[in-house]
Amino acid sequence: MSNNPLLFFLTVVFFSFWLISCSATKNNNDETGDLVHSSCLHANYPTICIRTLSSYKGPAKTHRDLAQAAVKVSLSRARKVSKYLTQVSSSVNKGTNKRERVALSDCVEQLSDSVEELGKTLSELKHLRGETFRWQMSNAETWASAALTNEDTCLDGFEDVDGRVKIDVKKKITNVARVTSNALYMINRLDETRDKLRFNP
Repeated sequence: MSNNPLLFFLTVVFFSFWLISCSATKNNNDETGDLVHSSCLHANYPTICIRTLSSYKGPAKTHRDLAQAAVKVSLSRARKVSKYLTQVSSSVNKGTNKRERVALSDCVEQLSDSVEELGKTLSELKHLRGETFRWQMSNAETWASAALTNEDTCLDGFEDVDGRVKIDVKKKITNVARVTSNALYMINRLDETRDKLRFNP
């Protein structure tokens, strides 16, 4: 035992606070993990859902948090792919297959629309009000659904296109479409848990 009682006391107090802090952090992480797993269980792509939301850096303690996180993930990936498509489209020369050029051009426009719609979806989820909840949720669902449709339409445009560009685009768009599908599921799930929500005043 230390010969300094005060030092010993402070050490014990510090260690106690450290244990409490670790315990609280663990409990919060466990609760967040449980919510993510239970919420992702019936998503269209549960494995992707769990992976993206478990690693998401931000508050995710409620269904509303999860819905916003899912849309943020989708929006972030859609923006990256939109930028990629714009770069690829601008670098394609006139000697490239016309069908491929048209598919790329259409896809650039569709992903741009998708980014805009996901942005509006996120904004709506951030400003939910009790008295306008149904209307706002309908807007969010409509925009997220439209974003997913645009992504699927982009994929369809490459159906009769061959080559490396198609492979790259298909892989990237498929990834975005899957996280968008999960985001739409989270929005629908949020709609079902309205009574548990705390709205902005």
